[in-house]
Amino acid sequence: MSEASLTARVMPSVSHVPRDVWDNLTDGDNPFVSHDFLTALEQSGSVGPGTGWDPAPIVMEDRSGLVVGALPSYAKGHSQGEYVFDHAWADAWQRAGGNYYPKLQIAAPFTPATGPRILTRHAAYGVPLLRAAEQLCVSNGLASAHATFVEPAQMALFENAGWLARSDIQFHWANRGYAGFDDFLAALSSRKRKAIRKERAAAAQGLTFRHLSGSEITEAHWDAFWVFYQDTGARKWGTPYLTRAAFSLLGERMGDQMILMLAYDGDQPVAGALNFIGGSALYGRYWGCTQDRPFLHFELCYYQAIDAAIARGLSRVEAGAQGTHKLARGYEPVQTWSAHWIADPGFRAAVADFLERERQGTDADQLFLGERTPFRKT
Repeated sequence: MSEASLTARVMPSVSHVPRDVWDNLTDGDNPFVSHDFLTALEQSGSVGPGTGWDPAPIVMEDRSGLVVGALPSYAKGHSQGEYVFDHAWADAWQRAGGNYYPKLQIAAPFTPATGPRILTRHAAYGVPLLRAAEQLCVSNGLASAHATFVEPAQMALFENAGWLARSDIQFHWANRGYAGFDDFLAALSSRKRKAIRKERAAAAQGLTFRHLSGSEITEAHWDAFWVFYQDTGARKWGTPYLTRAAFSLLGERMGDQMILMLAYDGDQPVAGALNFIGGSALYGRYWGCTQDRPFLHFELCYYQAIDAAIARGLSRVEAGAQGTHKLARGYEPVQTWSAHWIADPGFRAAVADFLERERQGTDADQLFLGERTPFRKT
């Protein structure tokens, strides 16, 4: 295989690529790079005109016309919805007289969950795909390209292509073969075990909880959850990223890969958390409430997620970005990775220097946090 035998094309959207062609490039483990997920965002208007996320997926074909790889990429007009923050880089480049936007973003939009960003069954196509992304930037005058929340196994491909590596910390729960929640609690120190039991009891007072999947999720459930999601989105981001139509499309196409956890006060849903099921992980994505109750967020987003992961034999729970409060609830610090290509040599050198200093701090933070997990010391 030589790069001369490959052809890269930028498609108008993932919807322009046949579903089976796109999904055959992955092992199906990660729901957020699936054709169903990405096209639901496109067709619901969550990405596309007016959002600052313009689909620009790169598809690579071999000499016979067979699609051998793809990048879920977007022309970004801002840095919102990425959860890997480069606002300081943008400000520096703008002050130097350059245009930081638009930039090329290789990502699952609005989704700080680790997954493949180079979609291919053969690693040999990884670097050629990244070269195609670089050429797209050069041809269109884009200053940079970024791949966020890259699964660790793919970072070598980015580094082999000369992209800069950046790390951060999330908190993931690891299933160590627990038969139930009590088994997990038994692994904690006595003080933390008692604290979690008290939180769960307080959160459950006067409420009942339901886990819904597939056809169990109705439009009425999505209407209720939309209210929760808007409340959280308005407080965190100003404007919610997903449209109401996105939830209907995701439920229609991916309902069996979703768990909608709802808290009811009598017959009235008062809070909800939406999770996606991967091949090995449960991904907590969105949450909201209309009643502010002590510990309800922890119960729905963290403890109920642990229950669901144990019941399904999943190896971990990824509960989203940031949140040192997750540490006391049994979620442990894990490094996440992104990769960055900078066109200008001087700007690249400055970013590389920043990343080296930042990485030292991240490594120190992980060691510090890792020593403060709630597990019993052996």
